[in-house]
Amino acid sequence: MEQDSIIQEFCELVRIDSPSRHEREFAEVMRIKLSEIGIELDGDGAGQRLGGDCDNLIGRLAATAEGFPTIMVNAHLDTVGPSAGIEPVIEEDTVRSTGDTILGADCKAGLVIILASLRKLQQEQLPHGELVIVFTVAEEPGLIGAKHLDYSLLLSLPDMAYVLDGGHQPGKLTTAAPYADEIDCVIRGKAAHAGVEPEKGINAIQVASRAISQMRLGRLDGETTANVGTIRGGMARNIVPEVVEFTAEARSHDEEKLHEQTRHMCAVIQREATEYGAAAEIEQRRTYNGFHLGPEEPVVARAVSAAERVGLEPVLHKGGGGSDANIFNEHGIPSVIMATGAGQPHTTEEYLHIPSLMQCLDWLIGVLTTK
Repeated sequence: MEQDSIIQEFCELVRIDSPSRHEREFAEVMRIKLSEIGIELDGDGAGQRLGGDCDNLIGRLAATAEGFPTIMVNAHLDTVGPSAGIEPVIEEDTVRSTGDTILGADCKAGLVIILASLRKLQQEQLPHGELVIVFTVAEEPGLIGAKHLDYSLLLSLPDMAYVLDGGHQPGKLTTAAPYADEIDCVIRGKAAHAGVEPEKGINAIQVASRAISQMRLGRLDGETTANVGTIRGGMARNIVPEVVEFTAEARSHDEEKLHEQTRHMCAVIQREATEYGAAAEIEQRRTYNGFHLGPEEPVVARAVSAAERVGLEPVLHKGGGGSDANIFNEHGIPSVIMATGAGQPHTTEEYLHIPSLMQCLDWLIGVLTTK
């Protein structure tokens, strides 16, 4: 498939809105495209389980030669907002949006690379092992589709998986990702008239502010980060606020460091609430587990070898975010994340660098055809 056709297809795909839990229209387009090259995509029933309108999609392509591992390739169908009315603009060697929306290269660049690689395998009759294609839904809100994937439909676990959800640099392979916890907190104080009898109230905003101000936040070391992401509460400027809710997270490549940071954040909340006579309701849960795959792992070694074969410098990267690879590794499928040529995700400055996309395509084909 020529470059112009690939970019035309990318522009077609990003124009189809696919917000998390509402990917059905886009999924149907992907079904048709895969069907045209002889791959049927089946749903796994996850849509109903996660409260969305679309299932994860699973397809298979039979091996054409012996001696190859079974490889799973994955990208997610959903995008973040603002995504309604995306209009891609090609500026020399880069695709951007008009600036009012994201571009959707996260993760439709990965989807286009998978489509183009499968077509090339078929058209040029390149030798490969059995391939499992998995397109997940609701990745952006917390890897929800991958968590609800019916793994029994994979029949047996693939030997390895490549997640096409990386960054700009061709040859860059994310081989490690952190563990993550999330914290939801409700502070309950006491309402009062702020001008007449404020002393009868307990200001929930003040309690929350005190707690947040005493937390260790930001980049704590080379492995650990923490953040308070949202806060809301209060009714009016003249009412001592009774209830405040806020959300926070902590991440670390070291699970013990994560435990310590999460305990610290929860302890600070409880201490400040107690000091002010407020109540704190804290819900803490594991968002996903981390992984670390060394260069000796077959999934890593294959990608490194393929990168060198197509003239790329392989770079092993320790990531700071979560992806479906975290969940696949939890389920016993060694998984790494490959670059796609996209940059500035989750912003209206998002872009796709066309030459990098094409190099990443060559890289994936190399991964699938390396014996």
